[in-house]
Amino acid sequence: MGRATAAALVALAAVTGCTVQPSDGDGKRRSPVHIELPSGTPSPARTPTGGSPSAAPAPPDDGKPSATPPPRVLWSRGATGRDVRELQARLRQVAWLFEGPSGTYGEQTERAVSGFQGKRGLPRTGRTDTVTWQRLLGMTREPGRWDLYLMGGQPADPPDRRCTTGRVLCIDKTSRTLRWMIDGRTVSTMAVRFGSQGTPTREGVFSIYWKSRDHVSTLYDSPMPYAMFFSGGQAVHYSTDFAARGYAGASHGCVNVRDEAAIAELYAQVRNGDKVVVSW
Repeated sequence: MGRATAAALVALAAVTGCTVQPSDGDGKRRSPVHIELPSGTPSPARTPTGGSPSAAPAPPDDGKPSATPPPRVLWSRGATGRDVRELQARLRQVAWLFEGPSGTYGEQTERAVSGFQGKRGLPRTGRTDTVTWQRLLGMTREPGRWDLYLMGGQPADPPDRRCTTGRVLCIDKTSRTLRWMIDGRTVSTMAVRFGSQGTPTREGVFSIYWKSRDHVSTLYDSPMPYAMFFSGGQAVHYSTDFAARGYAGASHGCVNVRDEAAIAELYAQVRNGDKVVVSW
């Protein structure tokens, strides 16, 4: 090193406040900073004994974030089944859906999911992905059977043995269904609801004794279309309240049907004298 260069280093140390460092174990003094003086030829790259670079060079930074795969979609428009019912029941709990559950992922469900996502800062896709589902699970409780089938659609239990012969309205309080059966064959099945604890629907074996297409209750002043009376003032009939509120309500003892087209067809087939079985 030339004298001029050495003098320049001493001056630099004085200006920057560097202090003399104690010697290392080999007795040699070390500089507090590494200063590399330019030379005519660049230093060769250092490699380990194996002959390969110690670390791969870092890839160039192009300013783009690394891609994160989107969450997996569980259900979307057009999906059907029990899982969709649970999704709809949970959306009802947080007031994002007011109809159903129907078991079919339609426009209303898609809009409800989109609204739920937007409220919580998630992408508003309207599709239920794993992130959306976990967020909804954390905010709701496990729905019960009649939460899932609030508006009907539940499967019927096997018919009571008293329903296997003749023409029978086979009404099951456990599955909340009515089977119209002829000689042991089920012709049609529909969801029904019953009276409340204070006005229960009577159980037993009865028969249709009177039909009234446009009946109005004289006791409650409420319409009872397609009424088929089987026990005192109790009848099987269409209910607009059941159609609107499902199992959130109850009858005054009658057997309510919410599907108007189904009960209209049933009314046309049932005759006075046909058997009615109401059982648990």
